[in-house]
Amino acid sequence: MVKRILAGLLLIPFLDALFLVYVATELGPVLTVALVVLTALVGMVFVRAEGRHTIRKLQKNLGKGEVPTDELTDGALLIAAGAFLLTPGLVTDTVGFLLAFPPSRIVVRKAVQKWVVKPYVEKKTGGFATGNVYTFGFPNPEDAASGAGAGSTGSSGSSGGSSGDTYRMDDDSYDIEFEDDDEQA
Repeated sequence: MVKRILAGLLLIPFLDALFLVYVATELGPVLTVALVVLTALVGMVFVRAEGRHTIRKLQKNLGKGEVPTDELTDGALLIAAGAFLLTPGLVTDTVGFLLAFPPSRIVVRKAVQKWVVKPYVEKKTGGFATGNVYTFGFPNPEDAASGAGAGSTGSSGSSGGSSGDTYRMDDDSYDIEFEDDDEQA
């Protein structure tokens, strides 16, 4: 995974340099520099306007008592868009404009929430944030890997879990002994 990220970080500047050389041979160096500066300035104005719009939506949702997950993700994507637009190059400017433009940002936001945010929250909360919790004890590792087991009630279990499998454990699986009040006296 780290190698892929490193390769991506090295590939973007390489593509930017190649594309800048190509554009400079077609337009000339002065026009190429002017184009790079112009895209950065226009992009930053656009990101600033989108950032203000996102902050207004965030404040409105907080005022209603709703969790502003989309607005927070949009804010992070706008920060990334600003970084891409400030980096000199036409490829990074294109990526920055795609992240700043609302229709394409919605697609990226959904992907980020599905493949980055949700797995991270799942891992950190043990399933409590998304409702994938075990309400009657934890399953055996073999049962959890296969998705079913002898003690599994399936996904339509009556234990009140919102999704996922619910496992029931018998009373003998707990080794907790309680002392009676009569024995202590």
